[in-house]
Amino acid sequence: MNKLIVILGPTASGKTALSIKLAKKFNGEIVSADSRQIYKGMDIGTAKPSPQAKPRRMAGPSCIVEGVAHWLIDIKNPNELYSVAEYKENAIKIIKDIHKRGKTPIMAGGTGLYIKSVVENLDIPQVEADPILRQKIEKEIEKKGLNFVFEKLIKLDPEAAYIVDPKNPRRVIRALEITLLTKKPFSSQRKSGKPLFDVLEIGILTQKEKLKERINFRIDKMVKEGLVDEVKNLIKKYGKAQIAFDAIGYREIIDYLNKKITLEQALENMKINTWHYAKRQMTWFNADKKVNWIKNYKEAEKLIKKFL
Repeated sequence: MNKLIVILGPTASGKTALSIKLAKKFNGEIVSADSRQIYKGMDIGTAKPSPQAKPRRMAGPSCIVEGVAHWLIDIKNPNELYSVAEYKENAIKIIKDIHKRGKTPIMAGGTGLYIKSVVENLDIPQVEADPILRQKIEKEIEKKGLNFVFEKLIKLDPEAAYIVDPKNPRRVIRALEITLLTKKPFSSQRKSGKPLFDVLEIGILTQKEKLKERINFRIDKMVKEGLVDEVKNLIKKYGKAQIAFDAIGYREIIDYLNKKITLEQALENMKINTWHYAKRQMTWFNADKKVNWIKNYKEAEKLIKKFL
């Protein structure tokens, strides 16, 4: 089988910098595995790599960063839906194309389900929305709160606690909807298929306190770089009620713009929510015993040399 390198880890752990350095060393191209960087205009709040160039070919990579081609960034508008099944199909097609051109595909990101869909060749069932059930869940959230409905989901599917963002109503509603409609836990809906690639998974090991510091620093930097204006422009163009804007960093700034909280409170909420998200990511990745955890570039380079 053709080889695939995966660089994973929690948010702010340094995946982008490491993957670019490795891509330069091993003649690689990067396939993003980030469920928020797919959206155009959501740049600062998703810590999107800054492109030095946009390719001329429409069918080419999303951008060139430090001379390295990046794929599956800026492929959708925030008002467009994009499923895990679509990601899997697109990523596999791109990885195969990278192989054909004699280069090394490096998948890099923190969206565990995106990575798993490709690495384990998941069979993802298509469960259609049930408007009546969805409306019922939404009313329950209005009456008893989002946390009540999230706890209801966790009772039916404890593993969902590591996959679903408890502060994101759309994700909670969808997970509970699928669980109730199929009468099966949301987290076990996807079955692994026959592997498509020979995979080396590399995880970035970061001490908790250091990771917390990096998260806080990154969020302060986002605001200084103009996150509030980015959100204002996106709302002006697409309106507030977009699924993409339920992402951490955007929902908190929207609350600030709606005068529900101060900017200081929005920043604090972003830091808390991002830290909780990072912990969920680590729980998800730690469950995968195939991940090789590294502390620095040299360890990653050594693993890849042996693998290739």
